Amino acid sequence: MSKDKLWGGRFTQPTNKFVEEFTASIDFDKRLYHQDIRGSIAHARMLGKQRIIPMEDVEKIVHGLQEILDQIEAGKFDFSISLEDIHMNIESRLSAKIGEAGKRLHTGRSRNDQVALDIRLYLRDELVEISAYLDLLVDSLLNQAEKNIDVIMPGYTHLQTAQPILFAHHMLAYVEMFKRDKARMEDCLKRTNVLPLGAGALAGTTFPIDREHVAELLDFPEVTRNSLDSVSDRDFALEFLAHASILMMHLSRFSEELILWSTSEFKFIDLSDGFCTGSSIMPQKKNPDVPELVRGKTGRVYGNLMALLTVMKSLPLAYNKDMQEDKEPLFDTIDTVKGSLKIFADMIREMQVNTDTMRNAAAKGFSTATDVADYLVRKGMPFRDAHEVVGKSVAYCIANKKDLPELSIEEWKGFSPMIDTDIYEAITLEASVNARRATGGTSLEGVKREIARVRAGK
Repeated sequence: MSKDKLWGGRFTQPTNKFVEEFTASIDFDKRLYHQDIRGSIAHARMLGKQRIIPMEDVEKIVHGLQEILDQIEAGKFDFSISLEDIHMNIESRLSAKIGEAGKRLHTGRSRNDQVALDIRLYLRDELVEISAYLDLLVDSLLNQAEKNIDVIMPGYTHLQTAQPILFAHHMLAYVEMFKRDKARMEDCLKRTNVLPLGAGALAGTTFPIDREHVAELLDFPEVTRNSLDSVSDRDFALEFLAHASILMMHLSRFSEELILWSTSEFKFIDLSDGFCTGSSIMPQKKNPDVPELVRGKTGRVYGNLMALLTVMKSLPLAYNKDMQEDKEPLFDTIDTVKGSLKIFADMIREMQVNTDTMRNAAAKGFSTATDVADYLVRKGMPFRDAHEVVGKSVAYCIANKKDLPELSIEEWKGFSPMIDTDIYEAITLEASVNARRATGGTSLEGVKREIARVRAGK
């Protein structure tokens, strides 16, 4: 019989053993124990305040739940698959501990609004923690930028040498990305931080509950406004998964550059040995496993987003058992993002920059060609004409195995009589970098200003 189930009154046959195992969620949702107990304590206090259950029962419930919390945290709580989920495991143990009073806890609520509350509480805490990890990563990037403030490297488009930039400017590009990620997490928190408890199974409750009081006890600034939506909404989880996917995409792009930069062909950076591994057969190898693995884990987070979108795409209102599949993608993404951010912040902090290699690379590939064109424009030549002149000078250099700074003044004048000896000052790496003074540019002055702005929290 199903009398051992808290919902078993209507059933006359026991649950199939495999069905019991297949439908249980306790193996993964037990991590919600703290939120479940916190929500239950707030619910019980509200029931007492509203005189829906006796205050003496409230005190027994609260004391019993706190004892269960201590047992779980001490590793002395045996979770049961037959009790399906974290809610039933805790409620069943509570009733066994305190008797009749424990059976009154579920008055005026359903597992449908209870699990919606638990997930929101859990994600709310994790969003705050993820934002803190993003701050650590931004701090590591700023430290690298400050430590290597005047290091020049090649900037790329199409992975071809384009123009010289400051290495610090490159780091600040990722700072901007991760600041946007933090802003998205904080924005997601606004929609997560809404109390669904009180919606019942789908239609509300007949008891005179005070949802606003529960919201106050649990630090929710507002309550949900529609009971059907309250129990069937997972938009906040989808929003987080979408934001997490963008964040992981940023980490993946950064990973790709770190992997390239650490190759013997580039030699731009050295990653600390603590974040690399060797080869079982090639003794010379130092493999950038951390950025490679983060790059790989990005697909896993994308998959979690698609999994939950697919679960939710055709569900009728209100709650459906399909929605039990929301937790594993959510939990896995949270763990993946937090782990990736933590290890990245530590790795970037210990990364060494090979300044001479970067500078030498920046001097190649005609990286100051645009500066020659800008020089001619300042002399009065239309930009399109200047573009053509410089294109011809580059072709000449390629044919004669020279670089632009190696051309004699006579050779320069062969392309345009407007060119004079001041051309050599205009096409140094420092001149090229520092000429870009507009807001957002790579000049030393501008980069220092941006670092100060980010440090000031702006």
